[in-house]
Amino acid sequence: MTTGQKIAARRKELELSQEALGDKLGVSRQTVYKWESEVSHS
Repeated sequence: MTTGQKIAARRKELELSQEALGDKLGVSRQTVYKWESEVSHS
């Protein structure tokens, strides 16, 4: 299981949307999406 998959699975266990998780962590929904998709901005 990749890190992105772990983040997505835990977020779903907590019944949080990407936006809600981003709010809790102080990042945007798009950032959470990138983490879960493992999209790099390099």
